[in-house]
Amino acid sequence: MSCYETFITLLLHYNKTHNITGLKTKDEIKINIQDAIFPIKYLKNIKTAIDVGTGAGFPGLILAMAMPQTFFYLVEPISKRSAFLHLVKAKCNLQNVKIVNDRIENLKPFKVDLITSRAVTKTDLLIKLAHDFITPDTTLLFYKGESVEDELDKKFSYNIVKRDKRRYLFIKGII
Repeated sequence: MSCYETFITLLLHYNKTHNITGLKTKDEIKINIQDAIFPIKYLKNIKTAIDVGTGAGFPGLILAMAMPQTFFYLVEPISKRSAFLHLVKAKCNLQNVKIVNDRIENLKPFKVDLITSRAVTKTDLLIKLAHDFITPDTTLLFYKGESVEDELDKKFSYNIVKRDKRRYLFIKGII
């Protein structure tokens, strides 16, 4: 069984009693896996990454499965979700993952190559929360909806990749 299949099986099982995510079917989970890994082709030379508000594992855990050469810090403050992430990490033997059961603003800062987030908060607040983890070479990849342009500060160098209703927002060179 692949790690993705293990993830799907565990998520469907634990979601019944622990309400990890609103996704209820295998097909919904597969769509979200595809959504998480779609922007990989735009990522180059990523050695370390932090996912803010990982939730059930989208996108950070899924990216970690697809990018074994990258070390991912999955930041998730809700204990039941963090416990689920630990379970998947153990079952899939993901050596490139560290799960942090806390909020990003409580962490001692360290620098990373990539910061990801999906469905956490508006872009400006995400940048503020992640500021101490950003270098001039850090790429921010935020998974946004169709109204992403309403929350963008034009002073940032950004690119938006559109796929269906998803908007993958890439920002670089903030500092």
